Amino acid sequence: MSFSCNPKPDKRPGLICGNPLSGLCERACIEVNKVFDACLNQSSLENYSLTLTDAVPSSPTTPLTFVSGISTSTTGQISNPVITKLNDNSGLSRVQATVGIPVEVIYVDSNETEGKATGTVSVPIDCIMCVPDGGLVPVGLSANVSAIIPQATYQSDLTFTATVCLTIVLKVTATVQLMVPTYGYCEIPPCQEYTQEACTGMFEMPLYPENCPMGRN
Repeated sequence: MSFSCNPKPDKRPGLICGNPLSGLCERACIEVNKVFDACLNQSSLENYSLTLTDAVPSSPTTPLTFVSGISTSTTGQISNPVITKLNDNSGLSRVQATVGIPVEVIYVDSNETEGKATGTVSVPIDCIMCVPDGGLVPVGLSANVSAIIPQATYQSDLTFTATVCLTIVLKVTATVQLMVPTYGYCEIPPCQEYTQEACTGMFEMPLYPENCPMGRN
């Protein structure tokens, strides 16, 4: 069993059917990473110089032929953040930072040996976001990222000139304690183990053979 097949729909997460107030039983204090603002950046980098490290196997025989490249984490690395309040009393700020996206590139060397190496695609961000005034709990920047490298050309010293397709979700966040209404604890059913019974087909066969059809005169 799991949440998806729990026979008690009032004890599993999902869509609310009926009166949403029915079953509310407490105000709970939960600690969460609250998102104050977020924005989506989708772009492509052309002729991006990507230098790789940690080649496996080490010391590939050059030149290299690019095969594929993709990000290895959904969490971006934020560096050099600068947040500047705008002077128009809008409550908005100019947010500048560099988002690093870890990637892995697969290639084939001149001996037809497949290898891989890692690198970082660094993307400058300059945008306007709502950044609340700081308190005892610090407000910070975080990013969810994705990158695909559809094509690249080898240059030298594990460096490729690449086309990179990027998706970056930049967020203004802080870890806070929120008071929320709840329906109490979830009821967690036991796991239903997957089994592939080898004898199932045999057990479903009839015990005796079917009767032969009677001939007619």
